[in-house]
Amino acid sequence: MTQGRDQLSRLGWDEGFAAAFDAIAEPDLQPARVGVEHNHLYRVYTAVSEPLASVAGRLKHNAVGASSLPAVGDWVAIRPSTEGPAQIRAILPRRTCFSRKSAGNVTTQQVVAANIDTVFLVSGLDGDFNLRRIERYLVAASQSGAMPVVILNKADLATDVEEAVRTVRASAPDVPIHTTSCEDKRGIEALLGYLEGGRTIALLGSSGVGKSSIINRLLGYDRQQTRTVRQNDKRGRHTTVHRELLLHPRDGVIIDTPGMRELRLWDTERALEATFDDVDALAVGCRFRDCRHRTEPGCAVRQAVTDGKLSADRLAHYLQLGDERVGLQQRRDELAQLTDKQRVQGVHRAPRQVPKR
Repeated sequence: MTQGRDQLSRLGWDEGFAAAFDAIAEPDLQPARVGVEHNHLYRVYTAVSEPLASVAGRLKHNAVGASSLPAVGDWVAIRPSTEGPAQIRAILPRRTCFSRKSAGNVTTQQVVAANIDTVFLVSGLDGDFNLRRIERYLVAASQSGAMPVVILNKADLATDVEEAVRTVRASAPDVPIHTTSCEDKRGIEALLGYLEGGRTIALLGSSGVGKSSIINRLLGYDRQQTRTVRQNDKRGRHTTVHRELLLHPRDGVIIDTPGMRELRLWDTERALEATFDDVDALAVGCRFRDCRHRTEPGCAVRQAVTDGKLSADRLAHYLQLGDERVGLQQRRDELAQLTDKQRVQGVHRAPRQVPKR
C-alpha cells in the first residue's frame, strides 16, 4: 500500500486531490491520472497499474462539449473491470488547464493538458525565433493558471543568444527564461528542478523547436522520436502525434504535446492585460477610460510608441489579440443563442401526449 501511495505521489497526487476524490463517495472507485487518449479510450495510471479506461455513459451524457471530457493530465475516479476497460466515473476539479480554440472554423474549446504546474514555452533559436508567437503562448499560459517558463532551445545554432534573451525579457520581465541546447546538453540540468516534488511540466511550442529532444535529455534516455527540421524554411514536422504523460525516472511528470501550427486563444479574460501589463499601465494615462489605443485623442499608449517607450509591433500585437478575443466572444454568443433557439424549437415540436380515457 505504501508503494502505491508513493506511485500516486510521483504522479502528482496530494491531499487536495485526495479530498476531491473522497467527496465523490461512490464505492469501488480508484484514483488515476490520464496518460494518453486513444480514440475515446484512455491509458490511465493508478497506484499499481496502467489500465485502459473508457468514459461512463452518464459522464459522457452530461458533458458540455469535448472540454468536459477527460484530458491528458486529468485526475479521474475509475471503476476497475476484469472483463474490459475500466470505467471513468468522474473527473476531479482541474487546478490548471491549458486550452485553445480548436483548429479550423469550429468554435469549440480544446483542452491541451490539465493540472500542469509549470508550462515550458519552447522556441527555437535556429531561424524560427518569433517574439509575437512567444507573447501569444504567454497569454494562453497566464489564463491556464500554470507558471510559464520560456525555453530558448538550439542555443548552439544561435548567432546572438544574449540578444534573444534580452528581446524576450523586454516582453516578459517576470518570466523565467532558460537557454538550452540538446546537442551539448547546455542548460538541461537547470530544468530538472521544475520536476521536484512530483510536479508536472508540459512542453508547448511549434513543430521542430526541439520539445521531444528536451524530453529525452530530461529523462536521460531516448524515449521520444525526433526528426530534423526542413532546411528550406527551418520548420519541423510533427514528431509527437498525441499528447502523452511521461513519468520521470526520479521524480515528477512530463507532458509532451504535438507541435501547434496555430494557437488560437480561447478565454483570455484578464490574461491579455496581465501579459501586456506595460500596455495596461500606460493606458491609465489615456484621456478616455474606454480608449482603444487606435485613433482616440489623448492616447497615452500611442504616445509611448511615439516616444520610443513602447514597441509599435508590441502594441499592434496587443490590439490584434484583443480583436481576436472580441471576435471569439461574438461567435460564442451567437452559438449559445443558436443552441437555445434549437432547444426551444425542439420542445415545441415534441409530440403531445394525449391522455387516455
